[in-house]
Order: sequence, then C-alpha cells, then structure tokens
Amino acid sequence: MYDKNSTEIKAVISDYFNGIYNGDATLLEDVFHTEALLFGDINGVPYFKTAPEYIAGVKSRKSPKELDEDLKMKIIGIDIMSEIAMVKLHVPMLGYNYYDYLSLTKINNDWKIVNKIFTHVE
Repeated sequence: MYDKNSTEIKAVISDYFNGIYNGDATLLEDVFHTEALLFGDINGVPYFKTAPEYIAGVKSRKSPKELDEDLKMKIIGIDIMSEIAMVKLHVPMLGYNYYDYLSLTKINNDWKIVNKIFTHVE
C-alpha cells in the first residue's frame, strides 16, 4: 500500500511542480483541495491565501518557464501514514529559495493538497 500511495503522491507533486513552473492553473486546481489554505513568509513578510487566490496569482504572473529558468524543484521527503501525508519540497524559482511543506489527504481515492506552509531562505 505504501508504494502505491508513494507513487500517487509523487505524481501529485510532479503536477504541482509543473503547474507552478508552467503557470498552469488547471494542473494546480487538480492537485489542491478547493478549500486549502496557504501560509508562509517571504523575506519576513507574512503570507496567507486560499488555494483559489494562490492559483489565480500563479496564472497571472510570468512563469519560471516563460522567464527561461531551469526546473530545479525537488522532493526532499515524504511521510505517509494511512490516508494522510506530509511532503517537504525545495522550490527554487523566480529569484527565491522556497521550502514548502505540503499536507495531503486522500479524498475520494485521490490525493489532494489540503495545506501549504512555506518560507524563503536566503
């Protein structure tokens, strides 16, 4: 069961990476639960958005791909317990050095991101 869940979660994270790298709102709408919340800080400034607000922002900005950035995002770790998971990611892009922690849960047999916390580290 762990291997199947791990494979499914890696596929969700791949879509997450491709969604933010390419500015693809449809991919992001697929991986986020509609009521997911995002919290973090960027250079010490608190950040809070709902998933739809976040996705709209990604859609409206120039994507890392459009700016000719290399895709350097990677999974650092995955912790799965039953129908929940925590994923730690390194997401360098747009001049930032982000670290994301994503909470996922299995809803109707699909893994969804239900919470994102992140920070930018110099």
